[in-house]
Amino acid sequence: MNNNEGSGGKKPYYLTTAIAYTSGKPHIGNLYEIVLADAVARFKRKDGYDVVFQTGTDEHGQKIQEKAEQAGMTPQQFVDDMAAEVRRNWDALNVSYDRFVRTTDPMHEKKVQQIFKKLYDQGDIYKGSYEGWYCNPCESFFTESQLADGKCPDCGAEVKKASEEAYFFRMSKYAGRLMQHIQEHPEFIQPESRKNEMVNNFLKPGLQDLCVSRTSFSWGVPVDFDPGHVVYVWLDALTNYITFAGYQPEGENEPEYRKYWPADLHLIGKDILRFHTIYWPIFLMALGEPLPKQVFGHPWLLMGGGKMSKSKGNVMYADHLAQLFGVDAVRYYLLREMPFANDGTITYELLMERVNSDLANILGNLVNRTTTMCQRYSGGVIGAPGEEEGTDAELKTLCLETPGKVRQAMDGLKVGEALEHIFALLRRANKYIDETTPWILGKDPAQKARLDTVLYNLLESIRFAAALLEPFMPETAQKIFAQLNTRQTSLESLESFGGIKAGGSVGQPEILFARIDAAQKTEEIQAMLQAEAKEEAAPEQPPHEPKETIVYDDFDKVELTVAKVLHCEAVPKSKKLLRFELDLGYEKRQILSGIAQWYRPEDLIGHNVVIVSNLAPRKMMGLESNGMILSATCGENDVRVMLADQAVPGAHLS
Repeated sequence: MNNNEGSGGKKPYYLTTAIAYTSGKPHIGNLYEIVLADAVARFKRKDGYDVVFQTGTDEHGQKIQEKAEQAGMTPQQFVDDMAAEVRRNWDALNVSYDRFVRTTDPMHEKKVQQIFKKLYDQGDIYKGSYEGWYCNPCESFFTESQLADGKCPDCGAEVKKASEEAYFFRMSKYAGRLMQHIQEHPEFIQPESRKNEMVNNFLKPGLQDLCVSRTSFSWGVPVDFDPGHVVYVWLDALTNYITFAGYQPEGENEPEYRKYWPADLHLIGKDILRFHTIYWPIFLMALGEPLPKQVFGHPWLLMGGGKMSKSKGNVMYADHLAQLFGVDAVRYYLLREMPFANDGTITYELLMERVNSDLANILGNLVNRTTTMCQRYSGGVIGAPGEEEGTDAELKTLCLETPGKVRQAMDGLKVGEALEHIFALLRRANKYIDETTPWILGKDPAQKARLDTVLYNLLESIRFAAALLEPFMPETAQKIFAQLNTRQTSLESLESFGGIKAGGSVGQPEILFARIDAAQKTEEIQAMLQAEAKEEAAPEQPPHEPKETIVYDDFDKVELTVAKVLHCEAVPKSKKLLRFELDLGYEKRQILSGIAQWYRPEDLIGHNVVIVSNLAPRKMMGLESNGMILSATCGENDVRVMLADQAVPGAHLS
């Protein structure tokens, strides 16, 4: 076990998610995992750990090659676009990853080849041929007996008979060692039900040798000593946890690897548990490397009781939800509603209920009432607490006990339980207001000392709650700290009651979460879904055909002007449009352009573009566009804006 200390004497903590498969845009069910991991990483940092939080994208395999062909793109172009989309979604939910990895990274591919050769040289991999049933979505082979009603036992998809020359890994050689490790480390696979499933369904019946190369497609890491073979996508993908951390198949491992490996936690979906708790540990055993300390197979987030699937039309996307409800409200729902071991459910109606009941009524109401009373009765000045009375001690005790309860829940990855402890404190603080009636105390000058005590206890309780909430709802916590005007936000500052400085002042009250009007929000949701459906149903552009020849006088009517991009942003409810604010030298102008598929808003800010400046205005998505930005079609699915950075705004092209 690695006992090295991280930076500043802190204990290292290495946390990973499964890397996202780049076959399509991730939906909110995929995003539960990254938000859960982010909450764990933020809490561990707050608790004094030196955290490395790694996530990224899995970019090889037959399915990706087929998707790229369907899109008329090279596989590399396809995964470049998808990796950018995954990262955009991670960022949309304020995920604080330390490292975003991609398996098409040349460094990773080289190490995968070295690992494959090392395992081959030591006899763990051998060459043979395979005949069995292949599931394309899972990129896995199955025997007849492993199929469920003739379909893939993992995802339920149709399978097809496949036969090809392949390399195999001797899984049975390490099965006994793995079983012993699981028995000696009961915390290795969590929750307990997942461990029982792996042992009873896979290890006890006996492991078959695993096919670890393919020849029927080319988009993968080549087996460099046998042309025509590519490395099995799961061997390639799983090794990301060590290749990017500094593992060296040949030579001495890098210092970072020696500090952080073995990983403290692999956080994955329950559907890929077999790969992470059987294949991956056995690969590591063969390499002579320590096994990760824990693999946690989290449950699924279901849409109204069913697993999310775009083909079923029951998919929610992170950017849509964040736009409708706010980032922290979405994070809170995901983390609060998911049980420890069972699947959770999300619907728009349930999300609205949670925002109103928990975030508006309990959290937002407490913070707003307290800071408003401080402003109204004390001019915003925080009075010194006086003699303890009544229920003061009960509130203080709960404040001091809650950090330990939250830490214990987080150590067990019971994130919903951790949030429940925090909201129990918030509910108790709201009850304390009813018990102490500060609005009555504020009318009696003789009760000023008691009023100061009550308000101080409330402010301090809010500080405790906000400091504990920060890993789950970071933006909301910062807003609360600003209203409390405090920097006492570390877990260490919660070891005693009294962190807020008497004599200081509170900031201006701010409504953190407004109550949602369900009917109005439902209309907004429907409008967004309809706009997206209409956009997706828009017909593809027909192939280019030369237009009718024009004379110079026709061309002379077009005014082409150089304009500087001052600002650029995505248009709400549109997947295609970007809104530009442009400086033409002699005036400012707004133009909308359907290039969001190829550019992020920040990519073009500061550049000079060429526009048709005398084009008649037109409305798009309720916004007026005054002109057209010139761009060029470069290939089947690539568009590039015509830049004119050498010219000055206002210059006319002729």
